[in-house]
Amino acid sequence: MSLLSVRNLDVGYPIGGGLLRKSTLLPIVRDVSFELEAGKTLGIVGESGCGKSTLGRAILQLVPPSAGQVLFEGTDLASLPADALRKRRSEMQIIFQDPVAALDPRMTLGRIITRPLAIFEPGLSRAELHNRAVAALEQVGLSADFAARYPHELSGGQAQRVGIARAIIGKPKLIICDEPVSALDVSIQAQVVNLLMDLQDQMGLALVFISHNLSIVRHISHDILVMCLGRTVELASRDAFYARPAHPYAQALKDAVPEPDPVAERARLGTSLPGELPSVMRPPPGCVFASRCPIAQSRCHAERPELRVLKDGRHAACHFAEG
Repeated sequence: MSLLSVRNLDVGYPIGGGLLRKSTLLPIVRDVSFELEAGKTLGIVGESGCGKSTLGRAILQLVPPSAGQVLFEGTDLASLPADALRKRRSEMQIIFQDPVAALDPRMTLGRIITRPLAIFEPGLSRAELHNRAVAALEQVGLSADFAARYPHELSGGQAQRVGIARAIIGKPKLIICDEPVSALDVSIQAQVVNLLMDLQDQMGLALVFISHNLSIVRHISHDILVMCLGRTVELASRDAFYARPAHPYAQALKDAVPEPDPVAERARLGTSLPGELPSVMRPPPGCVFASRCPIAQSRCHAERPELRVLKDGRHAACHFAEG
C-alpha cells in the first residue's frame, strides 16, 4: 500500500464574495492523482502559478480540497476529526521556500525546532526538549551551540537546515518540500538537496519535492509530475521523463534548462516557446497548453485531453502523445 495516495484532487479559493452576493470558487488544482511510497520522492514541476504549492498545502490539509481524496496510510485525511488530524500531522511536515521568513526572529533556534514537540509530545521536560533540539541540529549538520542562537545570526543555508531540523524532529514519514532551495546560492542548493537525500535514506522519508529547477528535481526525484494551469499533463519515472518527455509542455520545460556547454547553449537559444499560459480565471475549453503548443491542432483547442497511460507506462494528457 502506498504511503500517500492523492485521488482526483480539486482545490480552489473563494473569490468575489460580498454582503449581497456569494463568492465563487476559483479552481487552482484540477483532478490531480498520484501515489507515493515510503522512501521515495515525487518531483512536482511547472511554471509559477500552475498550482504546485497549493497542491502541497492541500495534501497536508492546510488548504481544504473542494473535491477528491488525500489518503495517508489508507486514511482519508478529510474524514478525520480535528484532534485526530492534529495527531497525524506529526507524521507529515513541510519545509518552506523562504528559510529566514519561516523562523520566528524572537525565538532561539532551540525553541523554534522544538515547537512541534510542544504540540505532539507535550509531556517532555525542558532538558528532554533541549536534547532533542541538539540531536536534530546535529542530524542536519549544525553544532549544539546553534540551539542558543537566533535566526538573524544565520546564513540562508543554515536557516534552511534549521527548517529541516524542525521538520524532522517529530520523526515524520512524509515531508512536503515547497521550493526549499530556490532562495539559496547554487553551491548551497546542492548541499541542502544532498542532506535531504541522506535524511531520506536514514529515516525512510517520503518526499514531495516542488521546484522550478529541473536539474535539482532530476537529482533527487524517483518520479516526476508535471503541472500546467492546475492540471497534470505528464506523470512519469525520472528516467523516462528525462530521456524523452511525452507532453510538449514537459518538453518545453526540459528544453529551458541551461546547457553547461556554451556551444550547445547558444544553439539552443530561441527554442523556448513564446507567450504565456492562459489565465486561471478563464481556462480554455481544450488543452491548457494549446495556445503555445507547436503541434496543436483544432482538436486541441476544443477538446481537453484526458490523462492516459501510454505504451511505455507513463501518463500524459495529450491527444498526440505516444509512449
